[in-house]
Amino acid sequence: MKSGTLDRKPHPSRSAVAAVAGRGVLILVIMVLVNVALQAAIDISPADAQRIGKRIWQNECGGTISGLTSWNGGENFASLGIGHFIWYPKGQHGPFEESFPKLVRFVSAHGAKLPQFLLSGGDSFCPWNSKAEFQQAIDSPKMKQLRQFLVDTIDLQAQFLVTRLQEALPEMLAQAGDRENLQRQFERVASTAQGCYALVDYVNFKGEGTLATERYRGQGWGLLQVLENMHGTQSALDEFAASAKTTLRRRVANSPPERGEARWLPGWLARVDGYAK
Repeated sequence: MKSGTLDRKPHPSRSAVAAVAGRGVLILVIMVLVNVALQAAIDISPADAQRIGKRIWQNECGGTISGLTSWNGGENFASLGIGHFIWYPKGQHGPFEESFPKLVRFVSAHGAKLPQFLLSGGDSFCPWNSKAEFQQAIDSPKMKQLRQFLVDTIDLQAQFLVTRLQEALPEMLAQAGDRENLQRQFERVASTAQGCYALVDYVNFKGEGTLATERYRGQGWGLLQVLENMHGTQSALDEFAASAKTTLRRRVANSPPERGEARWLPGWLARVDGYAK
């Protein structure tokens, strides 16, 4: 640079500016079209959401209030609410996505009153460290507060389940080997109320299939894997149920022997059978 002067950078040409602007508009249009497609693919009314939520409550908890606060044998986390949302104690980790804190944030954002121990700034971890501790505290004041909170927010929990499915589709599309096929299979299943139930239930039951931690021997068992294994060879619900069964059997075959997952397989398959009925 010469003393007393500033080097001037050349201004971009009008054609270059137009090209950049054109790309920006194209990206915006694509984003809008994707959002429209997602909305079209998932059209669940509030009434249908409540019906789906009640069916999932029946699946997970037998439709009982006591079932809203559970800790299953062989697991290191509490299972709470109509969807048995996972909540880990402090210092505990696992391959499965923790969903209860997300539920708490969702219902709080929608105006639900939280128990004192769930308020922001409090302990975000499950206050019971084991199934034994959990069972010993089953009638404690804190557990009763938690159970009442879950009873009072059943409608919001149903909405949360639907929202989780809505958020799952773009995540799955981003990882799909064949995006067009995945979108097509998703829309085939989502075209009926029973199909919407199957999608919401499965993604709550076994996850989106997008997490690297939710793999045994490199193979997942979530909704992504179920849809990727569909190719339009049967009616949508029959094929979805068949693919889900194949995926769940593969999970059990790949699972660590010490987890003893074979004991759960009959119940899982019976649940999936309900999708095609």
